[in-house]
Amino acid sequence: MKKIMGLTAALVLFGFAQADADYVRGYTQRDGTYVAPHQRTSPDRNPYNNYSFPGNYNPNTGRSSPGNPDTYLNRYNNQELGRSPGGFGSSDLFNSRRR
Repeated sequence: MKKIMGLTAALVLFGFAQADADYVRGYTQRDGTYVAPHQRTSPDRNPYNNYSFPGNYNPNTGRSSPGNPDTYLNRYNNQELGRSPGGFGSSDLFNSRRR
């Protein structure tokens, strides 16, 4: 009975973990390069749940992403949000340690 309950809990948690992923069909770029089908995180402007955020597991590579979270956030905020270094600044809504 414990095994069944444990398996059920694992499947439910796995289902929730996969709920935030989008499947991307394969396509050919303008320069002729073929991009294979893959999964990506749903766009939601939250850098902490991206596959490339340091420490997060990437199902496309089968590995956890390496790196420094602060460096990643600075790059993410400058590139995606078009802001100066620091991005969220003193009001980071997703990470209480950076408030």
